Amino acid sequence: MLAPRSPRKVAVVGAALSDCGRVDEATPYALHAQAARRALADSGLDRSVVDGFASAGLGTLAPVEVAEYLGLRPTWVDSTGVGGSTWEVMAAHAADAIAAGHANAVLLVYGSTARADIKAGRRTSNLSFGGRGPLQFEVPYGHTLVAKYAMAARRHMHEYGTTLEQLAEVAVQARANAATNPDAMFRDPVTVDDVLSGPVIADPFTKLHCCVRSDGGCAVLMVAQEYVPDAAKAPVWVLGSGTAVSHTTMSEWDDFTVSPAAVSGRLAFERAGVRPSDIDLAEIYDAFTYMTLVTLEDLGFCAKGEGGAFVEKGRLLRDGALPVNTDGGGLSACHPGMRGLFLLVEAVRQLRGEAGEGQVRRADGSLPELAVASGTGGWFCSSGTVVLGRDG
Repeated sequence: MLAPRSPRKVAVVGAALSDCGRVDEATPYALHAQAARRALADSGLDRSVVDGFASAGLGTLAPVEVAEYLGLRPTWVDSTGVGGSTWEVMAAHAADAIAAGHANAVLLVYGSTARADIKAGRRTSNLSFGGRGPLQFEVPYGHTLVAKYAMAARRHMHEYGTTLEQLAEVAVQARANAATNPDAMFRDPVTVDDVLSGPVIADPFTKLHCCVRSDGGCAVLMVAQEYVPDAAKAPVWVLGSGTAVSHTTMSEWDDFTVSPAAVSGRLAFERAGVRPSDIDLAEIYDAFTYMTLVTLEDLGFCAKGEGGAFVEKGRLLRDGALPVNTDGGGLSACHPGMRGLFLLVEAVRQLRGEAGEGQVRRADGSLPELAVASGTGGWFCSSGTVVLGRDG
């Protein structure tokens, strides 16, 4: 019997965005291809090394159709679909596959023309998510996605005294971070009063509590350690990951103030051998301001119920105590439908020192060493958390 192979270390060696924001002429396939080409160019590796492919949300047989469009014939594929956390979950799957020797180089790609499609009448913006299965019992009451998040936010406000001003701080600081990101869709500053005085979308959320609607795509190339010496740039190592699911029906959610990041985060930190206090920056899924606040609690950056106070006083700014969503997040930079992969791209860029004016620095002026990317899917239905580091 052959001795078992030792697990291989896994690194991200390529990360890139496609054109983002307002992209009226491109197709989702074109954005996939553009992001993939840019990520491969960023890595310095030839496309022939890619033997794994992960994609979701596009094509009749995703990811087969998208891989064909890109001219790839992978021997390892993943088409996990759990909402916005899909990409962190896929990254966890890819890291496990590479570590076990089932793949050598996995390309994760996403692209969407959500904004352009609605503008051109190719799709509607209704987010009621159909009326079959368990969801049929909620659809008659008009429970759209934003309403589900709004209910959860109201519960947190009731339980812990979280205020509208504290939720608004999340949007204000995200916009401030976006100001130094040339790719961000909205860069002009906003105030707490601007957030509070906007049109109500779903109580307690006004417009600026909600993510932007954009077009765009991105890609990440993950490889086994033996490919790192041939890469063009320093690697960003995958140190640990965790995944978790919670519910789809709101009545089956045990506690509206706890997201599945409470599980995925604990697992990721344990597997990485680090603590939340070790993290230099966090990229967190933020379709709504409450998502940022409660995910910070559930990842362990503050105690349950203390998220409101935690996000005050500029703590989430690029030069704050815990820089969060350093590109401006879904609230200001981009949100083309599923944003999870953008979290990984921004974390990689920050750890490499490639964020330009938006670069995070530690107190001594050095580059950050550790980052966490935590995606949320559905209405806190799923979570994937990945810990990344400069040192493997």
